[in-house]
Amino acid sequence: MAIVSILLLTLFEIKILLNQKEKTIIMKHLKLTTLLLCTLLLFTCRNSDDSSPVPPSRTFDDVRQDFSQIDFTTGNNDIALRNHFNFIWNFRVVMPDVDFTNNNRPLIVTLHGGVSISDPNAHKHTDCFAEPGFSALDPIIISPNADQLSWFHAYNVEFVLSLVDLAKEFLPVDPNKIVINGYSDGGNGSWYLGETRPNFFSAAIPMASAYGSYHQNGTARTMPIPMYVIHGENDDLFPLADIQDWVMETTDVGSDITLDVAPGLTHYEPCEYVSYLQNASDWLVNHVWN
Repeated sequence: MAIVSILLLTLFEIKILLNQKEKTIIMKHLKLTTLLLCTLLLFTCRNSDDSSPVPPSRTFDDVRQDFSQIDFTTGNNDIALRNHFNFIWNFRVVMPDVDFTNNNRPLIVTLHGGVSISDPNAHKHTDCFAEPGFSALDPIIISPNADQLSWFHAYNVEFVLSLVDLAKEFLPVDPNKIVINGYSDGGNGSWYLGETRPNFFSAAIPMASAYGSYHQNGTARTMPIPMYVIHGENDDLFPLADIQDWVMETTDVGSDITLDVAPGLTHYEPCEYVSYLQNASDWLVNHVWN
């Protein structure tokens, strides 16, 4: 309103000082300016009154605090945790039925497939293979939901690594026995995270996957951690021959890779791969953690 008052006073002074012709020209311009400013002031006031509340900002310390207050019980714990981006992380934590006194457990992070499909329960579908497949280890299993983003996406990389950090801090986890596992898209993600974030994981177990990582000169890169690769003989999405070629290439340059082929199995039957994860569990105990 102060702006409007100043403009009105200016109009009055010009009316006194200028002749009629000059006054008419200037008055037209100033009346238009006054109208525009008044409209702007009214619009600004309306927006100020109707503005939606801004969500409070969060830090990772807030996430840590919330995670620390979760009461994890034996079996499945389905969690929705607001992250430091003010979005929701959905994930499942499976706690083994053991005495945790001086008994830190291996941590298995298992990544689901079909990430492009909108499925709020996608992370729960790993239960048919991961839980029975790794049961001999009595591990803590964490299965995150990709929220329709690739496991290569920076948001999901942050998600997975944050869960590892939170689990190490607040759950009875053996920091030397953390494994990244996944099926299909999740298998590709376990290759990627095993290659690019080796400080977080002692081993990777990709299943039904397709991968390849090469230097600019075309030579295969060496995988920095041991990997146990499980693949169906009749995989109709990611042909066995492709993963065999890649495993041979990266093994030739020094990678520690074991390929376990499942005779007769196809891509779309993840629950049939339990016995191969049991083989991978033995491999972890006798080859990686011994």
